[in-house]
Amino acid sequence: MALFIIIRKFKRDIRIPINTGKIISKMDLNIDFEELKVNGIKVNYFFVCKRKLWLFDRNISMENKSDIVLLGKLLHEESYKRDKPKEVLIDNLISIDIVDSLNIREVKHSDKMEKADKMQILYYLYYLKKLGIHKKGILNYPRQRKREFIELTPEDEKEIEKTLIEIDKVLRQDKPPPAINAPYCKKCAYFEFCFV
Repeated sequence: MALFIIIRKFKRDIRIPINTGKIISKMDLNIDFEELKVNGIKVNYFFVCKRKLWLFDRNISMENKSDIVLLGKLLHEESYKRDKPKEVLIDNLISIDIVDSLNIREVKHSDKMEKADKMQILYYLYYLKKLGIHKKGILNYPRQRKREFIELTPEDEKEIEKTLIEIDKVLRQDKPPPAINAPYCKKCAYFEFCFV
């Protein structure tokens, strides 16, 4: 008799056969990347605020009213003007700021969310690897004259896969996660939505 793990995904069941001779952990399962892939900003938001991720996924977007988001867009447009191409869209899902023959680059306003920024570019590297494209990454913080070089490791790949599973869990919730009230919340585009 075969045993299966049944995962509920978008109102349909996915059956994953399990070997009864071995205990299988989440990390032992090969994830179905096609089922779990998301756009890069969702990976970033997962590490900033799960509530923001959930709201953004429901097309509740407050970014168009945010001065900080506007400042980031201006910084992106004005920085690295000589570098081409800018804003490369892949699969209508991930948007990479700058691509050259060896690297992909992301331009960020500040390094205050460095973990989120790093995970976003690692996700892009992972995504590209799934397409058979191998690149390295660079995080650019032009206002701070800082850059960080990023390479995708097998450990990073496992962390990205775990993150995609966790993002899926957040997005399947019926209600948004609670507000976190972190120090950076006051500058968030969703502040009024969460606290006022």
